[in-house]
Amino acid sequence: MKKIILVALLLAPVAIFAQKFGHFNSVDIIQALPEFTSAQTELKTLSDQYQKELQAMQDEYNRKVDNYTAQRDSLPQVVLERRQQEIQELGQRYQQTAQSYQAELGQFEEAKMQEIRDKVLGAVKQVGDAGGYVYIMDVSMGIPYISTTHSKDLTDEIKSKLGLK
Repeated sequence: MKKIILVALLLAPVAIFAQKFGHFNSVDIIQALPEFTSAQTELKTLSDQYQKELQAMQDEYNRKVDNYTAQRDSLPQVVLERRQQEIQELGQRYQQTAQSYQAELGQFEEAKMQEIRDKVLGAVKQVGDAGGYVYIMDVSMGIPYISTTHSKDLTDEIKSKLGLK
């Protein structure tokens, strides 16, 4: 019994050192993916479209304000109040539309990035399973120190798994 315990104690450090650790840089991988470039292009296109619509609303608002200012002295009070109301409603609609567009852009970007992160995570799991790694850490998340002698950089293997060069 003592021999079994002694052998177990002697082999325990060997078992600990036999564990494999890896690390990767998700930012490098994500930026290399064609899906990332595509998502950025789609986001830019959508953002430009929303910006044009907001600019049209802003131009309409400015025209109404200019007309109101130019005609303020010549119009009856009832008409002036109605135009003030229209200008105020247009300003509120602009604010609501701008907020809505900002939220939609955020949701669109988050959905696209989640798809990309899921794809990278799948590749990390495949590399980890195939290589028998205990831990694989993402260095882009601000890990203060990783020993390059005890942890292998798997960024290139994960890129390869994703079909990247």
